[in-house]
Amino acid sequence: MKTSVLLAAFLLLPASIATPGAGLPNSAPLPYSAAIPSSAAIPNSAAIPNSAPIPNSAAGFSHAAVARQGSTTTAARAGAAPSWQWPLAPRPPVLRPFDPPPKPWLSGHRGVDLDFAAGTQVLSPEAGTVSFAGVVVDRPVITIDHGGGLRSSFEPVESTLAVGAAVARGEVIGTVLPGHCPAAQCLHWGVREGEDYVNPLQFVLDLRPSILLPLAGGP
Repeated sequence: MKTSVLLAAFLLLPASIATPGAGLPNSAPLPYSAAIPSSAAIPNSAAIPNSAPIPNSAAGFSHAAVARQGSTTTAARAGAAPSWQWPLAPRPPVLRPFDPPPKPWLSGHRGVDLDFAAGTQVLSPEAGTVSFAGVVVDRPVITIDHGGGLRSSFEPVESTLAVGAAVARGEVIGTVLPGHCPAAQCLHWGVREGEDYVNPLQFVLDLRPSILLPLAGGP
């Protein structure tokens, strides 16, 4: 009799009391929000390892910086000395230097302007082949492909050469015409390596940085 009464009383108890540990047993998994507490967040040093790729914004910045600084060719960066000759003789003053824009679509000066006297002949600074000879907008332009991805363009230049003509280093390729510089007569000389404009002066002047060596017997 006592056993039946105890069993009935036990069955009437609330489920939370009748089933020990049913509320939250020790072996129950923690909720998702509690599984990784805020103090266990991944540290910043682990979030972006050293081998992580540079973000696009940083990559764009580095490309712009390179474009604005040397804009030298692969050969110049490797330490090659200049080997071309000036396209005008005698050596002309540089009226406006190379000043490329930070972005390809912005305005800038993608070459150099060289002073000249009326009727001055233009010389090919290096051997190559005429890849273009015609009018661009309102200016006669001639382009010489020197090979290796390097091309020189000159304007305004009147030339009788046709596309495909081979030219030697120092050979006359045309005559400079007035009209490029508003305040003076000048020849515009541009050089491209592939599709990138580079500084033409690096091919006729040594623009490599100077390196100071220690004195012999110094500390």
